Amino acid sequence: MNYSLLVTGASGFIGSFIVAEGLDRGFDVWAGMRGTSSRKYLRDERIRFAELDMQSPDKLREQLLAYKDEMGGRGWDYVIHAAGATKCLHREDFFRTNTEGTKNLIDALRETDMVPRRFVFLSSLSIFGAIREKPVRKPTPENPWIYSPILLTDTPRPNTAYGESKLAAEQYLREQQDFPYTILRPTGVYGPRERDYFLMAQSIKQHIDIAAGLSPQEITFVYVDDVVQAVFESMTAPKAEGKAYFLSDGEVYNSRRYSELVQQNLGDPWVLHLKLPLCLLRAVCWLSGKVSRLTGKMNALNDDKYHILSQRNWQCDIEPARADFGYAPRWSLEQGVEASIRWYKQEGWL
Repeated sequence: MNYSLLVTGASGFIGSFIVAEGLDRGFDVWAGMRGTSSRKYLRDERIRFAELDMQSPDKLREQLLAYKDEMGGRGWDYVIHAAGATKCLHREDFFRTNTEGTKNLIDALRETDMVPRRFVFLSSLSIFGAIREKPVRKPTPENPWIYSPILLTDTPRPNTAYGESKLAAEQYLREQQDFPYTILRPTGVYGPRERDYFLMAQSIKQHIDIAAGLSPQEITFVYVDDVVQAVFESMTAPKAEGKAYFLSDGEVYNSRRYSELVQQNLGDPWVLHLKLPLCLLRAVCWLSGKVSRLTGKMNALNDDKYHILSQRNWQCDIEPARADFGYAPRWSLEQGVEASIRWYKQEGWL
């Protein structure tokens, strides 16, 4: 018997890759999504679709019960909750989607007697906010990094509505009894189909690269395939039940490294590298956010984006993930950026 797997947010960047990996691993994969969501990256005929309204508890229960009947009276063996909002016009929209949507799904799974073997929740490093921002050492050739990594034992202090809404969802999940879960907190995820890092590549192609702030910034990345591998390895790992983990590629970079690699893979066009003082960046983000709310159109810069760009330390400790489920990042930043730019070119994005 094949194990069944529900992937919420299946039409999204990470979700669509999780669906593909689930099929490759022989799972009976259900793509959970809104009825209006695109199926552009969900063309495989083996995919079964589950329309889920996570804003309506009553409707969601009805939907789950219908799919339970379709599966012969049993629920999904595993649920990967990748649905969520990373950009919203209004603060309350983050909580409606990321917090209430998660709560409604958990409650509906309980009430329909469909609690899975494991519920994997894709959260974010952003729940911790700007902590460990004070330098703890002087840079040396052996260790050029001045900050210390964020640890799982640190107290989260989210400084964005996105981070706050994800943390609230985590807290509700942790309160559940007899509900097996694993929480994954990736740092900046990049790869084919991703749009935020694509905007940086597009800007570099147009000969402009803008960095935030004048003080040192130490950032981390994780390629989408490594996140997907972590999802499946942690999903069945006994030690991972009831725990949370950071995900990165295990390296730390200065604020220029990603843009330098993008520039190389675009054929080394001339690029004007600018460092925008945080006070000016804050004003630009505030104005852009104001315009977004007035026009109803989302812009790339807003108050949340300011806090993300201004954060100096994105280091995180992935050793617990290595120890508990054998997490082993396979993609270097050089390989990942090359693959991403190649895909953007092939698809006509660049």
